[in-house]
Amino acid sequence: MTHLRLEGITKSFGSFIANDNISLSIEAGEIHAILGENGAGKTTLMNIISGIYQPESGQIYLENKLVKITSSQEAIQLGIGMIHQHFMLVPQLTVTENIILGKEKYWHLNLRKKHQEIASLSQTYKLEVEPTAKVENLPVGMQQRVEILKVLYRQAKLLILDEPTAVLTPLEVESLFAILRQLATAGNTIIFISHKLEEVMNLCDTVTVLRRGRVVATKTTQETTPQQLADLMVGREVSLELHKSPVSLGKTVLSVQKLQVLDQRGAIAVRDVTFELRAGEILGIAGVDGNGQRELADAVAGLGSVRQGKIEFTHNSFPLVVGYIPEDRQKTGLVLQFSIAQNLILKAFKKVPFCCRFLLQPQAIAKNAKSAMQEFDIRAVGIDVKVSQLSGGNQQKVVLARELSAEPALIVAMQPTRGLDVGATEAVQRRLLAERDRGAAILYISTELEEVMAMSDRIAVMYRGEFVGVLDAQRATVEEIGLLMGGGITRRSDAGTR
Repeated sequence: MTHLRLEGITKSFGSFIANDNISLSIEAGEIHAILGENGAGKTTLMNIISGIYQPESGQIYLENKLVKITSSQEAIQLGIGMIHQHFMLVPQLTVTENIILGKEKYWHLNLRKKHQEIASLSQTYKLEVEPTAKVENLPVGMQQRVEILKVLYRQAKLLILDEPTAVLTPLEVESLFAILRQLATAGNTIIFISHKLEEVMNLCDTVTVLRRGRVVATKTTQETTPQQLADLMVGREVSLELHKSPVSLGKTVLSVQKLQVLDQRGAIAVRDVTFELRAGEILGIAGVDGNGQRELADAVAGLGSVRQGKIEFTHNSFPLVVGYIPEDRQKTGLVLQFSIAQNLILKAFKKVPFCCRFLLQPQAIAKNAKSAMQEFDIRAVGIDVKVSQLSGGNQQKVVLARELSAEPALIVAMQPTRGLDVGATEAVQRRLLAERDRGAAILYISTELEEVMAMSDRIAVMYRGEFVGVLDAQRATVEEIGLLMGGGITRRSDAGTR
C-alpha cells in the first residue's frame, strides 16, 4: 500500500523555483532515501510534507486520501514527524520539556512522571539521554537523540529524517539503523535524507534523486551503485576518491604545550594536550562528538577559556593570520540576516578597500563578493541575497571564502563538511588540500572517521579531553582508531607530537 504520494508539487521563493513539478510515491513500511545536492530542493519538499511550507500547486495523498497540510500541528495529527538537520530545540529547557513541548496541555504537569516516561522511551530505542538535563548543556550528538525521541513520543507513522547521522558515531549509527529497520518492519514509513551514499545503500530500499528542484531518477538500492547516485545528484562525474599530494613539511606554525581548556560550565574539557603543527601539514582530530574537540578548536582560534598551558604561534608573519571554520555555520559562522556580500567582509570591514575614512565602500564590497561567488561556486541569484536563504552547502562556501581570503598560515577547520552533499564536500576538501599545498598548517576536526583518515597526514584521537593516540594516517586502521575513540586501548603514538 502506498503511504505517501506527491503529484506535481511546485514551490518557489521569489524567482527561485525550489521544487519543480515533483511527483513520487513512497510505500508503507519502506525506507525511502531522498538524495540531492545542497539546494536541490530536498528540505523544501520535506517542509511541505511536514506542513511548514505550502506548495503553490500540486497534491499530497496519505494512504490514497487527498490531504492539505496547512501547519506543523496538522502534520503531527496526520502522523507525520520530521527531524530537522538544524535542531528545533529550546536550549534553556530540559530534555523532557523539549520532548513534551506542544504535546501536553494539562494545567498541572507531573514532570517527575514525564521524566520517567522519557527515560523509559529512550531506553526502549537505545537512545539514552538524561531527561532532566538542559539541552544547552548537551553535546550535539545528544541533542540529535532528543530530536528523534521527540518524534517517537508523538507516535508518528511517517518519519522524515534530515541528515540524522551527521553527528552520530559509527556505533550510534548502527544503533539508529537497527531502530529504523525495526520501525519499518512494524509498519512505519521512513524518509531518509542523507549525503552519505554508503549509508543509503546499507539502509534504504528505494532512492529518489533530486537535481535543481526536479526528480531525475527513482531506483531501488539493489539496482544502483554509490558512484551512479553521486553522478545523478551532481549531473556530472564526481570523484569519490581524494587525490592528495605527498606531504611537504615546512616550519612549525603552532606549538601547544600541556593545554587545559574549560567548557561553558567551567569543567575541564581539554586535558594536558601537547602537539605541534607544521606548515604544509594536516593534523586530523578524530573522536566521538563532545570529547573536547570544539573547546580545543576555540582555544587555538583564540576564543576558548584556557585554564593553563601554552599556545604559541611561531610563524614568521605577524600578526599570524588564522582562518577558522566553526562547527555550526548558522550560529557562529554567519550572520544569517546579513547578505552574502556583508558576510564575506565580517573580518575585514574596517580595512581598505572595504572601508575608507570610516565609510564602507559598496563597489569594493560588491567586487569582492562577485569574485568570491565565482571562485567558490556560491550559488545564488545575487550578492545581496541573505545567507539565511542559501542551502547549507552554499552557506559553508561563504564561510570558506571569507576565512581563506587572506591566505591564512593556520586553518582550524571544525566539521567543515557536516551536512554537505558529495559535490560540496568534494569542493571543500579540494580547497583545503590546495591550502595545504600552498603551505598552510591545518587542524582538521571531524567526527567522520573515514574523512579524517583521507584528509590527514597525522591523526590525533581525542577521548575525554585527552590525546590518547597520535598516528600516522597512512598506517592507521579504522579498527584501531575506533577503539581509541571509545577509550578501548591505551595511549600510543607512532607519529610523534611533531
